[in-house]
Amino acid sequence: MATQALVPVDNSAKSDELIQLVSFMLADEEYGVEVLKVREIIRMPTITKMPNVPQHVEGIINLRGKVIPIISMRRRFGLMENENSSQTRIIIMDVCGSLTGFIVDAVSEVIRIHSSEIQPPPSMVLSGGIGQEFITGVFNHAERLLIIMDIDRMFSEHELESFGDF
Repeated sequence: MATQALVPVDNSAKSDELIQLVSFMLADEEYGVEVLKVREIIRMPTITKMPNVPQHVEGIINLRGKVIPIISMRRRFGLMENENSSQTRIIIMDVCGSLTGFIVDAVSEVIRIHSSEIQPPPSMVLSGGIGQEFITGVFNHAERLLIIMDIDRMFSEHELESFGDF
């Protein structure tokens, strides 16, 4: 008598799929997000400040008739503020179905890597504080470590709901 598994087993080579990341700089560190999350990359426009928003929300912009909240990645990560330069960009990303802009110091490149090359982040990093669960892995890129993020896990449900108010 043959037994069937309750959960189908997938023996495909999915463990080594090709992943494309958009890499960007933030305070001399390199980060990466999945390229499919990125809608566009724009230069710094004039940002309209909003009252009574969280400290990391820089304000809003109008992008082709759509109002988009803009997040300061430096403030979100608790990094020291610096002046915007000619390299400063806003990455417009799809975060849980809503467009959100993220201010970064510079956008570097699109990187293609195999998922098997990604190492898990050290457990000390993940237990270091609230909100670190968006760090999904680390990749050794050109003698530097690239921190891979899942942008959908960066915000709490409450924060995501508040973005819908813009």
